[in-house]
Amino acid sequence: MTTDPRWITTPITAELLRGAIELERTAQGLLPHRLPARARAQCADGQLAMVEAQPSGVRVAFRTRATAVELDTRPTKRVYAGAPPRPDGVYDLFVDGRLAAQGTADGGNTLLIDMRDGSTELRPGPPSTVRFAPATALSGAVKDVEIWLPHDENTEVLALRTNAPVEPPADRSRPVWLHHGSSISHGSNATSPSAIWPALAASLGGAELVNLGFGGSALLDPFTARTMRDTPADLISVKLGINLVNLDLMRRRAFGPAVHGFLDTIREGHPTAPLLVVSPILCPIHEDTPGPTALDQDSLATGRLTFRATGDPAETAAGKLTLNAIRQELARIVGERSADDENLHYLDGRELYGAPDAPRLPLPDNLHPDTATHRLIGERFAELAFADGGPFRGKG
Repeated sequence: MTTDPRWITTPITAELLRGAIELERTAQGLLPHRLPARARAQCADGQLAMVEAQPSGVRVAFRTRATAVELDTRPTKRVYAGAPPRPDGVYDLFVDGRLAAQGTADGGNTLLIDMRDGSTELRPGPPSTVRFAPATALSGAVKDVEIWLPHDENTEVLALRTNAPVEPPADRSRPVWLHHGSSISHGSNATSPSAIWPALAASLGGAELVNLGFGGSALLDPFTARTMRDTPADLISVKLGINLVNLDLMRRRAFGPAVHGFLDTIREGHPTAPLLVVSPILCPIHEDTPGPTALDQDSLATGRLTFRATGDPAETAAGKLTLNAIRQELARIVGERSADDENLHYLDGRELYGAPDAPRLPLPDNLHPDTATHRLIGERFAELAFADGGPFRGKG
């Protein structure tokens, strides 16, 4: 950490953090959460606890003349047994809305995960400093600065230092877009936090993103719906389906009423906001084959992480869910509800990534898109949702 007296240390408060639902005070700083404590208390699932504290879409934002910026953090890096090492999480520095530099944080905690038996071990580690200097386009002019935190690493924010005073960012009067989805919305295999598809779509659409994409955890949980109900928003979207198949969580009989209940809860807090329901993008292994999804042990033995479907297509007759079954149900539900809700809309996820795209941009692990595919999805979502004729056009 820097101790040079010429630096100005600014306490990190809620005024300087965008995209978080709640901030937990730690011994040395703040830990952003994307679910409130009351919601976290209602679910003991370790996967959800890990992913909701990964700050996808969360950024430190301020206005300054500084030509050098330092951010102290304590990341938690994941290591999967038997899999290749993961790259360090990336911090994206934006100056006046443009990506100016990227950085990484060494050190931090290490979370060891064995996906074969679900066991974990947390090894504490030291904090780290991410530095951005004049060579990164930090001129001496007054400017708006955003540091997007890694979307896939729990990140405790400890201190912000600059060589000039900072103040909270100006209100840009942009509509707030509240989005919920699975690991694909969380960011999956994208290489940096601003490269995930919701961040790209928000930038193209001129919206302020609040991203409730939770890896493995878009499961129609009532506490997530209540969080969305209680979060201020002008535009809302929910992308549902793949995690329900991954976990083989419910049958068709339960799915429909659960979707209705989820939408009913959101509407309690946002009765007239544009609400877009998005079905799953193409995922060939689960289009007509139900879950659960399993780690491919043969590929893991060769150092590759891939997934496979383990269900039997014949079981769909008994109500097991596939992606095609989920799309049919979501289209039906939205069609029926929209007769009384003119601001409710449906988007088939295959319009974002479908069969024509798969040969050129296959899913590397059979489930998650890479950075190039995130860009494709983000651009298409912006065109379909934010452009002329889209459900988000001119709203907020």
